Amino acid sequence: MSAFYKLIRPFLHAFDAETAHGLSITALKHGLVPLPAPVDESSLRVKLWGLDFPHPIGLAAGLDKHIEVPDALLAQGFGFVEVGSVTPKPQTGNPRPRLFRLTEDEAVINRFGFNSCGLEAAAGRLAARARRGIVGINLGKNKETPDAADDYVKLIAGLGPHADYVVCNVSSPNTPGLRALQSREQLDAIVVRVQEAMAALPVDPKPPLLFKIAPDLTDADLEDVVRVSLDRGLAGLVVGNTTLSRPESLRSPHAKETGGLSGKPLFPLATAVLQKTYRLAGGKIPLIGVGGVSDARTAYAKIRAGASLVQLYSALVYQGPDLAVRIARQLPALLKADGYAHVSEAVGADCR
Repeated sequence: MSAFYKLIRPFLHAFDAETAHGLSITALKHGLVPLPAPVDESSLRVKLWGLDFPHPIGLAAGLDKHIEVPDALLAQGFGFVEVGSVTPKPQTGNPRPRLFRLTEDEAVINRFGFNSCGLEAAAGRLAARARRGIVGINLGKNKETPDAADDYVKLIAGLGPHADYVVCNVSSPNTPGLRALQSREQLDAIVVRVQEAMAALPVDPKPPLLFKIAPDLTDADLEDVVRVSLDRGLAGLVVGNTTLSRPESLRSPHAKETGGLSGKPLFPLATAVLQKTYRLAGGKIPLIGVGGVSDARTAYAKIRAGASLVQLYSALVYQGPDLAVRIARQLPALLKADGYAHVSEAVGADCR
């Protein structure tokens, strides 16, 4: 934890979690957060989907839902930033309180329900920024939309030209019926329609298309997801979202709150599903590993389990905004200790 964050963490944590989140966004927006020195390490550079990532440690969707500070977050040293989830129509999401710190567990539970500024505002903010650094866009459906594919198609048409990559979120636990879209038949139908929308974008090259899946899938459901991904040629999968499960080890009084759990307790489940996904796909689908990353060791474990890229979010609540840089600086030593000259050599090492 940086000296700066040690100083301000008690102040932030004196507020409820959502208010503290808003204060953090305001601080980033006005340049009040110190900038770490960038990471420039050749062994960590990743070339994937025609994109050049300075290192594999990125920010997961959820922090910058309304596309207010993507460049300020990139300046904090993330190798890439994923914004959203964005829905076509603005929506307020679920009533507050809907975000809870599980401090004793270094975890978070949220039940936001895709609160979003909407397509029009998101497109305007993305169009206004210079294209520096890699920014992916996470897409969600409006709560009342009966056909999710309609919403994804609208979002791709409006946001796709501004995206370095696109993620269809079919795994948030806080939108009724969304996770059912991961069934083989429904997922296949959505992928076909979304790929048609991507093909129609007036940009070249087209941004890569990924889907974000849940860590709570059964083995059979995971096999279906991988099969569809391979058959339809998806660019990648984000593995995975928050979990509805509650490990017995949780100590916080907020542990029984409804919503998706993230943070340290998610790490074993999310990493096991990541490894299963890599094995099922035979390493043929690039994976972004997310869930419970809190230090270089856990980030490296994601890579060894099959992740070409890694994302974090909840750990920032407890360790501060420069965590990605600290992890990236420590990764080369872990690679060297295992005899790897480049991070790509370690991808899926535990599956071989």
